[in-house]
Amino acid sequence: MIYVVGIGPGDMDGLTMEALYILKMCDIVSGYKVYIDLMKKFLPEKIFAVYPMRSEVERCEDALNFSKLGKKIALISSGDAGVYGMAGLMLEVAQGSGEEIKIIPGVTAANSAAAILGAPLMNDYVVVSLSDLMTPWEIIEKRLKAACKGDFVICIYNPASHNRPENFKNACKILRKYKPSDTPCAYVRNIKRAKLHAEIMTLKEIQACEKIDMLTTVIIGNSQTYVSEGKLITPRGYKI
Repeated sequence: MIYVVGIGPGDMDGLTMEALYILKMCDIVSGYKVYIDLMKKFLPEKIFAVYPMRSEVERCEDALNFSKLGKKIALISSGDAGVYGMAGLMLEVAQGSGEEIKIIPGVTAANSAAAILGAPLMNDYVVVSLSDLMTPWEIIEKRLKAACKGDFVICIYNPASHNRPENFKNACKILRKYKPSDTPCAYVRNIKRAKLHAEIMTLKEIQACEKIDMLTTVIIGNSQTYVSEGKLITPRGYKI
């Protein structure tokens, strides 16, 4: 049996009761080293299968083999396993195997960041990853433009890394063609972890921000988003 588990943003407070139950019940917990290190603090007695970055297919193949041996295995992803996580790939790898797979949802980075910042996702929003490892940058550009034209709040995952430091700044250049430079925005770094930092600023300011990296989630407001008493708010439309 394979459970694909979303472990939330990184601490016990963000781990659902269902996810914790599954992790305790499974024989093996498998995943990327950074996420396994987080789980080792809570489940030191477990057997862990630890993998480096970009070993996603290998993780799924090994999970399938463990399951065929009669083991219960938890394949973990940060946030929700179905949002840029391992759920889809695991289902693809397991096609035709006859092995049972269950997806265990988790708290996403978008939801966690929004709660820290206030209520920026109260109306329609989109989530866009700026990682162009598997999605061509041309497609990412189209999605950003479409989100702007639809006046969505935009939540950005994987904004910048050592190998692609300019992706976020390039994305902001696109956004500023459609949104005013003073559009309220914010970022949260190290959500639910040590050294958590959140800051609200304008679109112009966030484009120049040097603190945006792979540990950061960015939220770009829509035309209705505003800042009040240190909170980022996108109104739902209630009359008050």
